[in-house]
Amino acid sequence: MHDFLANLLGPKIAETTIHLGLNLLMALLILLVGIWLAARMANLLQRAMERASVDITLVGFLRRVLYSILIAVLVVISLNTAGMSTAPLVAALGAAGLAIGLSLQGSLSNLAWGVLLITFRPFRVGDFVTAGGIDGTVESINLMHTLLSLPDGREAIVPNGKVGSDAILNYNRRGTRRFELTVGIGYKDDIGAAMAEIKKLFEQDQRILKDPAPGVWTSGLGESSVDLIVRAWTRPDDFWATKTDLLRAIKEHYDEAGISIPFPQRELTMVQGKLREPTAKPS
Repeated sequence: MHDFLANLLGPKIAETTIHLGLNLLMALLILLVGIWLAARMANLLQRAMERASVDITLVGFLRRVLYSILIAVLVVISLNTAGMSTAPLVAALGAAGLAIGLSLQGSLSNLAWGVLLITFRPFRVGDFVTAGGIDGTVESINLMHTLLSLPDGREAIVPNGKVGSDAILNYNRRGTRRFELTVGIGYKDDIGAAMAEIKKLFEQDQRILKDPAPGVWTSGLGESSVDLIVRAWTRPDDFWATKTDLLRAIKEHYDEAGISIPFPQRELTMVQGKLREPTAKPS
């Protein structure tokens, strides 16, 4: 083959052609074998993350990132092996990457926070949270946004950049929630008896946890009432129902026990035909 090309094209051109052909063949071989190896490495990473119970969304994303990086490196190596200058290509890719990064910096921020949220899991699907200043139940966590179901039935799509840059409150993580009620009684009513009625209700409602223990305390002396503060713990799913049911039960038991729940009153006094400034009067 060498002698044939030498006779046909001349010795130098023949040698150059053969060298170029070998380089192209080697570059093609590197490219084909490299693609196979890149796929194997990406699949190996995917299986490792699946065994480590990494979120399926993050598994697919990281596999594609690794595969894309390996293919890009493989193309550069193949072109370099074929004898082509890769410096302009690398520079062009770098410039393109910078331009894309600047134009999509908001999206890249959401993407980065999405990876962090999926990795560190400050909340999970089904948790009731405050995220990005919005209260709702987590429906899904994607790489770009978090979907929240609001208590009134609406849905909120919150960008992950907003979620990660603000405080996150998770109401389900510890498995319990505490609610608080303020109840006023009249100044003439027995504070001890009023507290005892509420403590009876603690025992009657099985949704109120014994540990941490519930309690009732005197919290203030208002214009028209002595204020009692009630605190109790429940499971997150029982929070709202237990809170509202206890408030209703307190009202009904106070009515039966003759304990008043006063409301603000005003006394108007006429002095020499003029209306005197109203004053508050405790009931």
